[in-house]
Amino acid sequence: MVNWVSQLQETAQRGDWSAVALTLQQRYHAGDWTQLSVDEVASLVSLAIAVLKSGDFQERWDVAKVFPGLREAAIAPLITLVQDEDEQPETRWFAVRLLGEARHPAAIQALVELLNSEDDDLREIASETLATFGTHAIASLTDLLSAPETRLLAVQALTQIRHSVTIAPLLTVVQDDNATIRAMTIEALGSFHDPQVPPILIQALTDPAASVRRAAIAGLAVRTDLTESLGLVNRFVDRLWDLNIGVCQQAAIALGRIGADAATDAAVDALSRAIAAANTPEILQVEIIRALAWIGTPPAFYSLQNLLENPRRQAAQVSQEIAIALGRWADPGLKSAAAQVLAQSLNQEFAQVPQIQQAIALALGQLQQPIAIEPLIQLLASQDARIGLHAIAALKQIQPQQTHQQLAALQASQDISPELRHGIAIALQEWQIELPQ
Repeated sequence: MVNWVSQLQETAQRGDWSAVALTLQQRYHAGDWTQLSVDEVASLVSLAIAVLKSGDFQERWDVAKVFPGLREAAIAPLITLVQDEDEQPETRWFAVRLLGEARHPAAIQALVELLNSEDDDLREIASETLATFGTHAIASLTDLLSAPETRLLAVQALTQIRHSVTIAPLLTVVQDDNATIRAMTIEALGSFHDPQVPPILIQALTDPAASVRRAAIAGLAVRTDLTESLGLVNRFVDRLWDLNIGVCQQAAIALGRIGADAATDAAVDALSRAIAAANTPEILQVEIIRALAWIGTPPAFYSLQNLLENPRRQAAQVSQEIAIALGRWADPGLKSAAAQVLAQSLNQEFAQVPQIQQAIALALGQLQQPIAIEPLIQLLASQDARIGLHAIAALKQIQPQQTHQQLAALQASQDISPELRHGIAIALQEWQIELPQ
């Protein structure tokens, strides 16, 4: 046996696990293992396993880095460690993690058996590790679906594999009594473009559990190719009035991404009616505004315009969200109209709130439309310094040289209020552009 291996065994006998882990790492990275005999490699495996069993967390963490170099020689000892119920949970945790990194087929059964462990953490990492084995673990995991005590973790592992081979076993649990299992299964099935899946998702839209309904909506939302054939707009609209607010929000998101022109118009109409309803919660109103902004069509724009021009005691956050949406409007043909709507809204009662004025100023800056210069200048007279700073930042984005000249001319005028003069002075002081020489 080579000298350094013998010395390392003596170090292990003294219980100096830190030195053992460090030496193993050094020898591994130096390539000293390549010429070792089978027996010598077996000795290194025993030493590494000993550190896992007797070292502290840091020593275990360090020695774990050398296991890739031990390759197949370490698989059987690691499996033995995983199966030893008398071993410390932390030691078994490391062994499971290392088996997952090795991806050796022989480890699958040991990990499957660990799903019956009484230790929650071990069951969890065993499930996660099995998922890393991909299709090789599907048969073993499928067998576990028949037992109620292992079904949840088996489903958890199967749903992480994301391979079409998992569709068949997952279809066997879509009607499970456990809502968590149903939700996980529906969420996973929604990622597959398989003809068996859409009917299952449609059925799940009316599941008693809100989590399942949300997962079904999310899965169908990406199937824009089926919008017309499955009547998805009407199905999502039904969920827009769900008793669970989370389901309503998911439906609004889905309608915002519906796709086809005719379907998009119908989605805008449904979203507009929902946000106009007297009992629509604020958080749903915000999600609807985002959906309309995502759609980005003229009808969606006019819906948001109507909300801003005819506010019905809407919350400040809702008005802010509309301003944000209009400020990010992508259609160049509507940018000027968006700026005009925002500028005019500054005169309305609902906009006399600092947060809303700041949001409108920011939005006008993003739109970069000359029509916004005058109303932004007027905001400089505000007693709220934050509003003034937002107005200055916006003005710098709209024809900055001409705007700077306009501010300088106003500063010299005698026909402005002291508040506005003060605000303009601050703006000119803060202005940072390269003026013509």
